Amino acid sequence: MSPDAPADDALDTGLLDPGRAGSAVEAATGDTAFLAALLEAEAALTRAQADLGLAPREAARAVAEAADPARFDARGLALRARGGGNPVIPLVADLTAAVAAEHAPYVHRGATSQDIMDTAAMLVARRALEPVLADLAATVRTLADLAARYRATPMAGRTLTQQAVPTTFGLKAAGWRSLAADAERRLAAARAALPVQLGGAAGTMAAFAEYAAGDPGTGPRLLAAYARRTGLAEPRLPWHVLRAPIADLGAALAFTAGALGKVAADVLVLSRTEIGEVAEGSGGGSSAMPHKSNPVRATLIAAAARRLPALASVLLSALTCEDERPAGAWHAEWQTLREALRVAGGAAREAAELTAGLRVDPERMARNLALTGGRVTAERITSALAPVVGRGRAKELLTEASRAAAEEGIALAEALSRLPELSELSQGYLDGLTDPAAYLGSAPALVDRALAPEGPGGR
Repeated sequence: MSPDAPADDALDTGLLDPGRAGSAVEAATGDTAFLAALLEAEAALTRAQADLGLAPREAARAVAEAADPARFDARGLALRARGGGNPVIPLVADLTAAVAAEHAPYVHRGATSQDIMDTAAMLVARRALEPVLADLAATVRTLADLAARYRATPMAGRTLTQQAVPTTFGLKAAGWRSLAADAERRLAAARAALPVQLGGAAGTMAAFAEYAAGDPGTGPRLLAAYARRTGLAEPRLPWHVLRAPIADLGAALAFTAGALGKVAADVLVLSRTEIGEVAEGSGGGSSAMPHKSNPVRATLIAAAARRLPALASVLLSALTCEDERPAGAWHAEWQTLREALRVAGGAAREAAELTAGLRVDPERMARNLALTGGRVTAERITSALAPVVGRGRAKELLTEASRAAAEEGIALAEALSRLPELSELSQGYLDGLTDPAAYLGSAPALVDRALAPEGPGGR
């Protein structure tokens, strides 16, 4: 085998990353997709120059026709990229050779490699985010349905791993929805702002002005034309060393994974055998334990939530780059951004499937709420007894009754009824105080608030 040929085990097939394997984002960020975007960026540049009379229309057509990804060897470009540090240099050489001699001077005219690489990355990101946003929208809709359906379904609210006070599953689902909707908004905003890149050798666009008889207004006009040709946003300035677009995208991707990771974390806890309040619609199997139905979707989302912050940190670190074009900072973004898109895309796909098939068990929730024999309503009881015996004494009596109820295995209401100071309170009243379903606070109203249409300036 040729030393230039990749070994079978050197190919990234997604074997170690099942969360993104087979996803739409994986296909949209592959080497073929990046190569196509690089060629699209080159063709759009020549077309934009033709729009301003800086290149013949025939040259623009010739470059566009030659910019067919099937005519280029991605592996060969990768190996030759070592010579100049990026794949645009050998690509420009091959593209120039692919057009007629009279059109060759208009290939990559006035641009620098980073113009093409950044523009291609933005094209790839824009396309990759489309299925991510679709999956997030589906997740938001599903979670809204779950929140409405279970708005008043009691379950244990847990803090520091222990049952605290009652809540509702609807409120939990409404919280999940809020995070997913925030992620959708942030990613949509980041996608809409993805800019074209064009600055020339050091961000001055000097070469373009020279091709227009020294007209200094050529650069801005060409930037606008290039944005139109690519469909990307027009930046106010070349952003070779102003990496806000990449940083914003990285932060939005990390937020997305974290938001979906919250859903996954809760599902992983609530689907434990000992809790069993929710379950994935089609759990995964075990290689050794056929009785198990593992929460695989939640597991893959949780893995993504742990990976993306580290990837985003690389993208954010590129903000501190030097000079007018940096060494290393820009280069570190390429693979990192691709991986971040893939990880977020995989998590969004898994979240859409997880929420669509989630099974909710209100009866199990009720049984778990009853495990403390009413002690989960201690906060309510303290408030109710304070007018009778005083707040401090109410807390002491409740502590005494709670200890007795736990040791004797009786209901808290019964333990309270034995206390002489509470003898005048009826058993029915005490039973009502310790009913978890009667202490949901504003949970149902908060669900309604969360699901209400957004008003001006509201969320």
